[in-house]
Amino acid sequence: MPSAFISHIQKYVPLTAAEVQIVNAHVRVLNIKKKAWLLTEGQICRNNYFVESGCLRMYYITDKGTEQITQFALENWWLADYMSLTMQKPSAFFIQAVEDVQVVALDHHKQEELLQLLPKLEHYFRVMMQRAYAAMQMRIKYMHDFSKEEVYHQFSGLFPDFVQRVPQYMLASYLGLTPEYLSEIRKKKH
Repeated sequence: MPSAFISHIQKYVPLTAAEVQIVNAHVRVLNIKKKAWLLTEGQICRNNYFVESGCLRMYYITDKGTEQITQFALENWWLADYMSLTMQKPSAFFIQAVEDVQVVALDHHKQEELLQLLPKLEHYFRVMMQRAYAAMQMRIKYMHDFSKEEVYHQFSGLFPDFVQRVPQYMLASYLGLTPEYLSEIRKKKH
């Protein structure tokens, strides 16, 4: 089992060797090629995905037919369509590999079983959801409080490596910019 996953859990919750075996028995490791989908619109999201290596994106198709990226997940981040996962209803989103990705997949039912067996993992998953929710709140604040240029500078200052990893058109979609405008902003900086 990939060690980053267990190490990440153990930053928040200590696990015995026996508990690590229980966790490992409840998850699957998937190697996903760049551009492959883990979820497409209309499918039911059945797994919560922990990124061991690589990068995922979550997006939907707007009424105008363009992709609108709502989230990225790099190493040590979880990603799922939580509405679809929780309610087991069809998803409005796509989850796609931006790079070759290794993920730990935790099936919805297996997660519930795991939490029954190891109640202390509730703490870990609560903290992960709180962090993800806080990041989403800050993103919304930046989108409302800052100019488009300030949003880019704020984001690139916080995540310089990430800005270099993802294609410019994806970064533009995520930040609510056109690729052309993002290109202008980046040229100004140099």
